[in-house]
Amino acid sequence: MSVRRVMGTEVEYGISVQGQPLANPMVASSQVVNAYASATLKARRARWDFEEESPLRDARGFDMSRQVADPSQLTDEDLGLANVILTNGARLYVDHAHPEYSTPEVTTPLDVVRFDKAGEQVMLDAARLALQLPSNPAIVLYKNNTDNKGASYGAHENYLMRRSTPFADIVRHLTPFFVSRQVFTGAGRVGLGQDGRQHGFQISQRADFFEVEVGLETTLKRPIINTRDEPHADPEKYRRLHVIIGDANLSEISTYLKVGTTALVLSMIEDRFISRDLTVDGPVAALRAVSHDPGLSQTLTLTDGRTITGIQLQLEYLDLAKKYVEDRFGSDADPQTVDVLARWESVLDRLERDPMLCASELDWVAKFKLLQQYRERDGLDWDDAKLHLIDLQYADIRPEKGLYHRLVRAGRIERLLDDDVVEAAMHDPPVDTRAYFRGRCLEKYPAQVAAASWDSVIFDLPGRESLQRIPTIDPLRGTKAHVGALLDASQTAEELFQRLTH
Repeated sequence: MSVRRVMGTEVEYGISVQGQPLANPMVASSQVVNAYASATLKARRARWDFEEESPLRDARGFDMSRQVADPSQLTDEDLGLANVILTNGARLYVDHAHPEYSTPEVTTPLDVVRFDKAGEQVMLDAARLALQLPSNPAIVLYKNNTDNKGASYGAHENYLMRRSTPFADIVRHLTPFFVSRQVFTGAGRVGLGQDGRQHGFQISQRADFFEVEVGLETTLKRPIINTRDEPHADPEKYRRLHVIIGDANLSEISTYLKVGTTALVLSMIEDRFISRDLTVDGPVAALRAVSHDPGLSQTLTLTDGRTITGIQLQLEYLDLAKKYVEDRFGSDADPQTVDVLARWESVLDRLERDPMLCASELDWVAKFKLLQQYRERDGLDWDDAKLHLIDLQYADIRPEKGLYHRLVRAGRIERLLDDDVVEAAMHDPPVDTRAYFRGRCLEKYPAQVAAASWDSVIFDLPGRESLQRIPTIDPLRGTKAHVGALLDASQTAEELFQRLTH
């Protein structure tokens, strides 16, 4: 394996109704999603199919009882909230009090960036469309992770893994990686502690909200390693690693490195390549300690007695990854794997010398540099409310308001993708996963698609008393190469169904 694997992201967006601080965020989120669906989806709106979901199944070998589960964990219940599937294969819906965008399944880090960025544009359009509704106030969306009042909302990653890989190996080798990878994946945050009342700046928006090492929950007692065992694929072959510890990144390079390096580490775990013991003492406390030190000098104690910084721990993983790629692929390594390794090494080298050398690539460094400029110009201490507003404005997805977008226009933030590539990804699905089949069916036969999910498309066909389900349990089937010609040749959903089932 390499950086290539089936993966994707799901991001909950912060939401604010201008001039209405007491507005119901669930209602506002529904207005955003429904406005986009009404304006962009043709004919009937396909519902989300919850039948195959199992959010209480634990990778450690048991199912949590619904009676003891927190209501936020019951993601297989249709609460009647806005929930739509887009023609690019993505899902746009309301998750509790936030609008959420889940990318379609993709196979490369750059495609994760492409469809994650497309999600930002979908959300931007959705908020603008909601404003056009009669008497609606402006709704502002933020790609961040906390309201600095004690609430946090997620930016999750999903990676398909071999079922044969022992879960204990995943926990052992991935925990130190997650504790330390925030040095390049963090989005940056003004304020320490869950409510942000302690003064200062930290690397990660999410670090202070994690309380245990391993667990099933995602909204309370958040674990570094989440154990939800819901593969959305053949459960005999695969598990889906549900990663809840990342920040919501605006920087394309931060997102690219976040998923690219994680995919490489997962490949090493699957192939049992990691022989070093990199276990960290007290990983929850270590996670917060690293986040609270933008100087990057905070040391961690490993169980073997060594003390190293978060960057040095990442360098251990980088060294293993370089040896792994050389051992498995040599000069035949694919270009994105080679690029991820090179960028990973370059970023760690410069972070170790002077974090500000990465201000054009990493979210937290770009934000920290911007905040320091305001502090020096206006003589502000970290407890100044203006700095909290600047932090929030960085995450504002409106190009005319968001500080991230202003930095991009000023040439102070590097990008990996052009605008036209991102715009195409708002509508067109990836060609190399089952998302292609899902997206094309929604685009071509909107009136006949009654429902869909990651692992099925359900048709309502004329003359048939019951709905017809087409399973899509293999994420690497239903690709353009596999069904593109079939879809092109089928003018109706009935023709497609006949060809698929006979």
